[in-house]
Amino acid sequence: MTIDKQLPSTRTAELDSICLKAEVIPVITIERLEDAVPLGRALVEGGLTVLEITLRTDCALEAIKRMKEALPGASIGVGTVLTPAQYRQAEQVGADFVVTPGATDALYRYGVESPVPMLPGVSTISELMTGWQYGYRRFKFFPAESSGGAKAIKAFGAPIPEARFCPTGGITVDNAESYLSLPNVMCVGGSWLTPKAMVDAEDWDGIRELARQAAERFHH
Repeated sequence: MTIDKQLPSTRTAELDSICLKAEVIPVITIERLEDAVPLGRALVEGGLTVLEITLRTDCALEAIKRMKEALPGASIGVGTVLTPAQYRQAEQVGADFVVTPGATDALYRYGVESPVPMLPGVSTISELMTGWQYGYRRFKFFPAESSGGAKAIKAFGAPIPEARFCPTGGITVDNAESYLSLPNVMCVGGSWLTPKAMVDAEDWDGIRELARQAAERFHH
C-alpha cells in the first residue's frame, strides 16, 4: 500500500488549539432534539467549551446544526464517525472537528483532504503506526479503560513520544487525573457530565454544576 498524501501539519495545529481549551470534552448523545441547545449551553456556561456530539441518534446532525448556531463560542465536534459519508455530513453541518472510534484507510484518506481535522480512534500501537504513516499525530485512545488505560498510553509514549491522545471510554471524575497527568495526554472525553437521568429531567442547572466542578478540578 502506498500512501500518496500526508495530513497537513496545520490540521494537527488546529486540533491542538481546540484541545488546549479543554481538559475535559463532554461526549454527548442527544436523544431529544429540544435538549441539544439547553444542554450545550449548560456545559459551556459551566466552563466546558469543547463538546463532542455522537452520531448515535437520528437527530444528531440537526442537533449539531442548532448548537453551532446557538453557541458560537464553543468548539463542536462530531463523534462516532464511521465512514467518509458521515465525515462529509459532519463537514456540512459545520463541525469544528471529527472523532472516530477506530480508523480505516478510507477515513484516513478522506481526512487528509478534509478541511475539518479528525481525531482518529486507536487502541493498539499498530493502529497508531498506521495513522502515523498518513501524517496523523493526534489520536483518540478508545475504549480507554478496557484497552489498558493510562498505563497503555504511557507505554505508547516510549516508541512514539510525539503522538498525543484524548482518551475516551470509561473515564470518570475519579480516574481522569491519572490520564491528564501524562505528558502525551491532551484532554479526556467523558460521558459522566451528561447523566441520562439529569438530561431526562432537564436539570440544566445540575449539569452546569457538574461542568463547573470538572472545569475547576481539571484546569491545568
